[in-house]
Amino acid sequence: MIDLTTIPKDRPVLIAGPTASGKSALALAIAQAQGGVIVNADALQVYGNWRVLTARPDATDLARAPHRLYGHVSWDNDYSVGHWLREVGALLTGERPIIVGGTGLYFRALTEGLANIPPTPATVRAKGDAMSLPALIAALDPDTTGKIDLANRARVQRAWEVLTATGQGLAAWQAATPAPLLALSDCTALRIDAPVDWLNERIARRFDVMLAYGAVDEVAANLSRWDPALPAMRAIGAPELVAHLRGEMTLRAARDAAIIATRQYAKRQRTWFRARMQAWRGVDPRLAVNVSKSDA
Repeated sequence: MIDLTTIPKDRPVLIAGPTASGKSALALAIAQAQGGVIVNADALQVYGNWRVLTARPDATDLARAPHRLYGHVSWDNDYSVGHWLREVGALLTGERPIIVGGTGLYFRALTEGLANIPPTPATVRAKGDAMSLPALIAALDPDTTGKIDLANRARVQRAWEVLTATGQGLAAWQAATPAPLLALSDCTALRIDAPVDWLNERIARRFDVMLAYGAVDEVAANLSRWDPALPAMRAIGAPELVAHLRGEMTLRAARDAAIIATRQYAKRQRTWFRARMQAWRGVDPRLAVNVSKSDA
């Protein structure tokens, strides 16, 4: 585990890392040793309809340190990086924040600033939903095309929506980005560097823990409103367990497919962090505490 004496007590702490890498346990260790409030930076842990599958802190963890921005958003509400940034901004003037999560865009917006792009009208979003990925890409402006991941449909559609709704490309909006709420130089920024084999084993063990603690029942409770297009329904492992509940695959097959999906997600996270968080301090997680429901 990282030597906590090397972390200044008077500076905000940022902890980014792939799923199941033990970053939540590190945040708790820092909060208990030095004080501070743990602030969620995970785009799925904000939703109230998922606790088990998103590895939200359980009652034991919540009793050990104050937590903010967990499970406070209804499943049918939109919640973007802009929403998160406004909420986290209100927390920066209080107790020292320990901001932890796996959503790189949240950390990027916090430490690099976020363009003030108007909300997308529902009609524009619906039109984008009906378009193919190649059609969306073809409609983008050249500057934006060269700056986003064209294999990521959500990012491409977001860029298309911005251009369609505002008449100005996403790249142009980003070029006019205001100053960040929290400069990286004013923080202790930690990046969990998890070895692939080590992390893959933890992912498998953690999903088995999720199954033991009611993941299937949690998905069943969401089945009547299941819509994979909703941001709240993108919990890793949910599609596979929905398929199981619908009789389309066995629980064992769903479990194996969900573990593969989680590992693929973790790979994308690691790639993102390596490319965009080189200035962050790398932390070896292999001495972290054992897996629990909240080892996110």
